[in-house]
Amino acid sequence: MGVLFLVAISYVLYKVIKKGKEKRQRKRFFKRNGGLLLKQQEEADPSLVDKTIHFTSRELQKATDNFNENRILGRGGQGTVYKGMLVDGRIVAVKKSKIVDESQLEQFINEVVVLSQINHRNVVKLLGCCLETNVPLLVSEFIPNGTLYDRLHNEIDEFPMSLDMRLQIATEVAGALAYLHSATSIPIYHRDIKTTNILLDDKYRAKVSDFGTSRFVSLDQTHVTTLVKGTFGYLDPEYFQSSQFTEKSDVYSFGVVLVELLTGERPISLTRFGENRSLATYFMLAMEEGRVMSIFDAMVIKEGTRDELLILANLAMRCLNLNGKYRPTMKEVAIELETIRKSDIPSTVLTNTSHSVYEEELAILRYGESSSTFLTLSDSFSQ
Repeated sequence: MGVLFLVAISYVLYKVIKKGKEKRQRKRFFKRNGGLLLKQQEEADPSLVDKTIHFTSRELQKATDNFNENRILGRGGQGTVYKGMLVDGRIVAVKKSKIVDESQLEQFINEVVVLSQINHRNVVKLLGCCLETNVPLLVSEFIPNGTLYDRLHNEIDEFPMSLDMRLQIATEVAGALAYLHSATSIPIYHRDIKTTNILLDDKYRAKVSDFGTSRFVSLDQTHVTTLVKGTFGYLDPEYFQSSQFTEKSDVYSFGVVLVELLTGERPISLTRFGENRSLATYFMLAMEEGRVMSIFDAMVIKEGTRDELLILANLAMRCLNLNGKYRPTMKEVAIELETIRKSDIPSTVLTNTSHSVYEEELAILRYGESSSTFLTLSDSFSQ
């Protein structure tokens, strides 16, 4: 009897000590993973407290079957994304950072803060985070049809993307960026717009994701000066040279996405060489030489009229203008795309508009400092 009592007491003590140790470890992880930084953000803006759900490590281990390899949706520069199911039956995406790097903690917490304040149908919805694990975790809504990049370039489906679907996606992404730039209480620059960061839901609606490098901008600011971050092929040449990111830098990146949708080409070619490796350069040279129709995707050519496609090409050209002040705003881009999608503009109007804009853009491209900026970035692609 005495032995059983001692065993029972020992077991209880073991459990208490283990529980205390796990609690201390969770607190240590919470602090190391930026929990204090998040608390500071929440204290600075009390509205964040109600918007950010803190998941426990047990909840997410159970949801992802202990982060089973079979649950992996994808791997990126910042970590691995797993598919999971919460106890209430919701399907979620759990983003697990690769390593705990203090230099990246601010970026991770920034993504939590940015996403928690966004409520837009074309932006991935953040459900919460977990900071009490070895590496920080983000939990967001699950988007079933993968990335726009895969849909365009990896031929994962048996049917090609129609022109209407491409236009719908472009319009939705433009609308989401216009919302970030001008409709939120504090403007947000995404800073890494690309087709791998555009997800497609069950109805192939676009969802902008990955806000790790995004920045809030005070209403009186026109730019943010930072170390250059982004993805080659999408990077604004002005930002590349000056380190000053403006809302027009997002416009440039969107222009590359629009050209991807029109041509079906990758942002950096595996088959073209020199300055033509860059899709933006390849497209602008084709525009200058009057042969842009020859580089459009076969499905786009089949379903669109020449006038409609020239209007779209000119819109992309304006987005890619090497001088940021001549680029349209994302709000203007969204309105123009919506008009193209929904209006039957007489072909004579389309032709006259496309020719006038086309000639004006080519004139701007040929003169001024923007040409040297363009060549500098092209050189970096070819190296």
